[in-house]
Amino acid sequence: MIGSHISVYGEVQGSGFRSWAKEQALKLKLTGWTRKASDGSIEIFAQGEESQVNEFISFCWDGPSFAHVDDVLVQDASHDESIKGFEIY
Repeated sequence: MIGSHISVYGEVQGSGFRSWAKEQALKLKLTGWTRKASDGSIEIFAQGEESQVNEFISFCWDGPSFAHVDDVLVQDASHDESIKGFEIY
């Protein structure tokens, strides 16, 4: 199990990105959360099997149809066993 902190930049707020991210994460059996950041980006914490997390990160470059993604930054993060689902904040 790995964890990743992901920041998605571009025209992403107001595009349904957080709901889309939750849907993709649940399909891949990931846990974590997503929220709007004050700088206009979307923040995501995703954890699970390495191959699924990497696939999720790849999906973030496309996002939902109304999003325009300019950049995706990824940082390794500690796995948090207390997180059981995938939340939108």
